[in-house]
Amino acid sequence: MDQRLQKLRAQMAALKLESMMVANLTNIRYISGFAGSNALLLVTTEKQYLITDFRYIEQATGQCPNFEIVNQEQKGTLGKAMEIAEHDGIKNIGFESDYTNYSTYVEYEKYNHFTFVPTKDVVENLRQIKDAEEIKKLEEAERIGDLAFSKIISLITMEYKNGLTETDIALELERIMRMNGASGTSFSSIVAAGAKSSLCHAVPGRETLNVGDFVVMDFGCRYEGYCSDMTRTIVIGKPNEKHQKIYQTVLKAQLAALDAIKPGLKGKEVDAIARNIIKDAGYGEYFGHGLGHSVGLDIHENPRFSSAEEKVIEPGMVLTVEPGIYVPGFGGVRIEDMVVVTKTGIKNLTHSPKELIVIE
Repeated sequence: MDQRLQKLRAQMAALKLESMMVANLTNIRYISGFAGSNALLLVTTEKQYLITDFRYIEQATGQCPNFEIVNQEQKGTLGKAMEIAEHDGIKNIGFESDYTNYSTYVEYEKYNHFTFVPTKDVVENLRQIKDAEEIKKLEEAERIGDLAFSKIISLITMEYKNGLTETDIALELERIMRMNGASGTSFSSIVAAGAKSSLCHAVPGRETLNVGDFVVMDFGCRYEGYCSDMTRTIVIGKPNEKHQKIYQTVLKAQLAALDAIKPGLKGKEVDAIARNIIKDAGYGEYFGHGLGHSVGLDIHENPRFSSAEEKVIEPGMVLTVEPGIYVPGFGGVRIEDMVVVTKTGIKNLTHSPKELIVIE
């Protein structure tokens, strides 16, 4: 955490800030290690405070050895931060503008002897490059996902003829991941069968799996705060020509993108590789989302692989690669891996098979 504080202070210096308040809980965890639900960081050029309430004092003391832990008492986190700033002779205070609502901003006006400076993406930009410890946790989260996928295929093979539902599969995926070290899911699992699989973010329901169905499973877990994300699509019963064409097109697009990723490319350039393959196959209108997104403490981070992304990818970034084709009334296919950008290409953290799995 010392290095993260040093990097934050370097950004503060560049912005000519004497101090900065960090309010977003994910950013708080990244900078301090605190994993509770109520806190505010106040970082000055020489000191760092974590302000929280009585419920979390003991937890914060254990998780954040580099921080002075302060009980907010009856003042609230902001009021206590202003008391500390007054004591330390601070004149200007940076704040995270994206996480400050209007009512909080009105509170700032009560402290008009300070200069409040809006900032944007200061900590988020630091989070884009993962360190070795972060990558290790992301890799373990994805390993748990791979394990869950292998076990869920066995369940589907044995039980789909007995009325197995999308919800059954989603619940079992979560159970397996939790039983193998996950603290929970990194997002609400997507399990979609048949025509419903054309819905990119379908919610699992009571629909059963039937012959002729594509079944899309997009899921992930949290391991020590870090997220995994993977998608696999299978088919129930012998696939027809349309099943095969759609699936193989998505797979071809994903493999081409994975092969091309390297430092120095813009996110939009990687996106175009997969998108052009899908377009050339006649399915361009059925691929409407970006190719991928960064993953870390949040399931969706920046930069992204999208047609609008100008950011150049760098070693240490962790992103998904997830092309898809979604045909209303028929179904959809998405194949997603999570990769670490290296100095020369990528390290793929996802190891589940990608050839079309047929359940008969």
